[in-house]
Amino acid sequence: MRSGLPRVAASTAPATLPPPLPGLDPAWSRLVTVAGGADRPGGTSRPARTWHLLDTAGSLEALGVTPVGTLLCVHGNPTWSYLWRSVATRTLDVARAGGPAWRVVAVDQLDMGFSERTADQHRLADRVRDLGALTDELALTGPVVTLGHDWGGVVSLGWAVDHPELVVGVATCNTAVHQPVDAPIPAPLRLALRPGVLGRGTVLTPAFLETTLAIAHPRLERATADAYRAPYRGAARRGGVGGFVADIPVDAAHPSATELDRIAAGVAALEVPALVMWGPRDPVFLERYLDDLVERMPHADVHRFEGAGHLLPDDADVAGTVLDWLGDHLPDGRPHPGAAPRLPSAAAAAPAGGAPAGAGPAAAAPAGAASHAERPISGPAVRDASPSPSPGSDHRPLWAALDELRDSDDPALVEMAAAGGPRTISWRLLARRIHEVAAGLQDVGVRPGDRVSLLVTPGADLTAALYACVRIGAVVVVADAGLGLRGLTRAVRGARPDWIVGARPGLAAARALGWPGRRIATVALPAPARLALRVEHSLAEVARLGARRLAAGAELPAAPAAGEPAAVLFTSGSTGPAKGVVYTHGQLAAVRDVLAAQYGVGVGTGLVAGFAPFALLGPALGARSVAPDMDVTAPRTLTARAVADAVTAADATVVFLSPAALANVVRTASALTAADRAALGRVRLFLSAGAPVSASLLTAATELMPNASAHTPYGMTEGLLMTDIDLDGVRAVSGDATEQGICVGTPAAGVRVRIAPLDGAGRPVGALTTEPGVTGEVVVSAPHVRDHYDRLWRTDRVSRLGVDDPRGHRTGDVGHLDADGRLWIEGRLQHVLTTPEGVVTPVGPEQRIERVDGVGRVGIAGVGPEGTQQVVAVVETVPAARRPGLASTELATAVRAAAGVPLAAVLVVPVLPTDIRHNSKVDRARLSRWASAVLGGGRMVRP
Repeated sequence: MRSGLPRVAASTAPATLPPPLPGLDPAWSRLVTVAGGADRPGGTSRPARTWHLLDTAGSLEALGVTPVGTLLCVHGNPTWSYLWRSVATRTLDVARAGGPAWRVVAVDQLDMGFSERTADQHRLADRVRDLGALTDELALTGPVVTLGHDWGGVVSLGWAVDHPELVVGVATCNTAVHQPVDAPIPAPLRLALRPGVLGRGTVLTPAFLETTLAIAHPRLERATADAYRAPYRGAARRGGVGGFVADIPVDAAHPSATELDRIAAGVAALEVPALVMWGPRDPVFLERYLDDLVERMPHADVHRFEGAGHLLPDDADVAGTVLDWLGDHLPDGRPHPGAAPRLPSAAAAAPAGGAPAGAGPAAAAPAGAASHAERPISGPAVRDASPSPSPGSDHRPLWAALDELRDSDDPALVEMAAAGGPRTISWRLLARRIHEVAAGLQDVGVRPGDRVSLLVTPGADLTAALYACVRIGAVVVVADAGLGLRGLTRAVRGARPDWIVGARPGLAAARALGWPGRRIATVALPAPARLALRVEHSLAEVARLGARRLAAGAELPAAPAAGEPAAVLFTSGSTGPAKGVVYTHGQLAAVRDVLAAQYGVGVGTGLVAGFAPFALLGPALGARSVAPDMDVTAPRTLTARAVADAVTAADATVVFLSPAALANVVRTASALTAADRAALGRVRLFLSAGAPVSASLLTAATELMPNASAHTPYGMTEGLLMTDIDLDGVRAVSGDATEQGICVGTPAAGVRVRIAPLDGAGRPVGALTTEPGVTGEVVVSAPHVRDHYDRLWRTDRVSRLGVDDPRGHRTGDVGHLDADGRLWIEGRLQHVLTTPEGVVTPVGPEQRIERVDGVGRVGIAGVGPEGTQQVVAVVETVPAARRPGLASTELATAVRAAAGVPLAAVLVVPVLPTDIRHNSKVDRARLSRWASAVLGGGRMVRP
């Protein structure tokens, strides 16, 4: 009988076949008896045991195909082989479609699922050996890829370590192979292991099982949850659940600790391709276990499914991700280390919604759509002669201008919110501070490659910390407060920083929400506050340490190589969870250089930066920078007077604002004084980007800055400047009724723009083209495009599918090129509607409707299933409606006449929902959910 478990746990029962269950083909189920043997330590005999397993070999044979290899799938506790049903289904779908055929063998571990109940205590070493005995009985030959979840991940990796002659790859979901001695096991397991809880919570009652099922995200359907319960009905069937919990190695004295250490060491020696998939909302397998796996297998591909938790194969598209990964690394069952990403062979079989977050319809493109060979394209959609070198070549470091200006007493930064009025920092002082902080960071233990999260508002502290970090090879993590507390928490935890540099509010959030990283405060804190916030140093202390280090003759290290990572910048989160975008030193330098070339910004330029990336790049450009006085989390708080004050303080000639900030600047222009207007009259260049900018808004801005050339560049976090157009260009095309969308101009220097045409289902599957008038996904290539997404392997893969340029990026935007090589944006891939009449992109109808009298902003939403979607227009009226509702007959008639597409309904709202960071982009996905609910009979509440 198992120690610590009730007597009922010692019950025995034979293996059986499962009853009919949703998603499970009865043809897959097998009972396999493994003969006894003497392979236990000390020569003790292993009794014969019967296993239940799922095996698709028969189904593949019926299809007449030979598998290229085997996926050996091992569940954890308290699940069973049912966990891998989607993997079995999708592999067979691929085989039927003529793709690589992988056999799936998914086992029920002994005492689990429908395998034999033995009444034995199975230690970790027993489970690894028992699995080996089963695969011997099956005469399993290579190539084999293991796939494990929870403690099944440990068992599968243990099997992989013991069978190197068969294993060609390993994949895991939320597992761990090491328990740090300086960290407690997770709280839910500590509770389950308590003597008074272990037997009652895991065996006598189904509490452990029910808790596991309850933390699925999204919630499991009742039939699916019942299928997981099926083998564990009654305490006599749950002994293995308790035995698994009892076998968790809580410390070095535990009987399974030695085997866990053996497996952990073996995993670190594995050289086969590896895939680690993770659900960040798992309360048991915390991200420290992911960090440990990545440290042991630095070559592993990692994908974090934001929003997913412990029950990952049900929470997210694990099956599709595994098949994509196999297609890239093991297309014929053998390793292809240099295999380039290609369109997923499994994608055609993907269920609706199965693509990774942010991937859009590209993830569902059919196999082979990107197999075209394409010669380099020249023509109007390409700007030649990039001013910046390719990443990896010799490059001018990001901080080069700071070094060149280190003896200048001219202003480098102006802080508007400083007590007592604007504060000016010279180039000499800024360069010295950066060197001191850099040396001080080395002194306190920051090392090259360490991640440093900067929770600091734009200003001298942020600038000094950022440039000091990149100077010594640390990787800065920048996620702005505009993401909101929840989004910021997700971003910081996902980036796993080693250090946090923050002001008091950021440090308080880090302490309260358990963000990782050692802490450095930007200001001196009283001792009690330092203790409460776990602050080790202040930035001033770090600078003093650095000054002493430099005075003693220490030197800063050599500049990091161009290909080394420099920064993780987070996207806005306007189209899904914010993604970490990794830039190398060479790519950041290329961003600086393309901005300098495009707009002539450099030494002597005064720059008002109402957009954080430009505030940070100002010193790299040699520009005198100032961030206007505003709430950076709410761009709409920026006023015209604040902009004028910033222009005056920095003697600025260039202004960059987001569209939401610009709109409020125009609204508050009546407060400007004559002196304010005179200051704005000295501005020569005005930029606004981050969302579409109308000609009317640009015109209103130029009335405030009459001598400025107004530009609206197009870009994204993954590439900050792709195309550009000025106001004259906007006016020239604004009356062209034949074009759909918003014109964002011609490519910037060194940028290539192409289009992946959409098919009838709204998927970008065609060969990349520059042919005018073809609507599809916008694909850009440039030296300053990001390196990769952080721990988002599948998202990164999708962003490169079918792109023949290593510097290429699928933007997720939909648009077309015109005959003059100008790019027009028509919306986002995930907002494309597939109606009975064909594909509808949203921006064109929205623009036409916005010309109707009494209409402000518009959002186009889709209602209904793909292919038969109905188009709904959701309108902000002028003046604003008091509450949501159906549009008046008169307004609805005018809107329908203007839309250019059939409308199922016209709804009015007081205000449209927008994204968090820019307060500019209409949240069309939210509108679609709201419109579907309202038109389905739900309450007419605000979206």
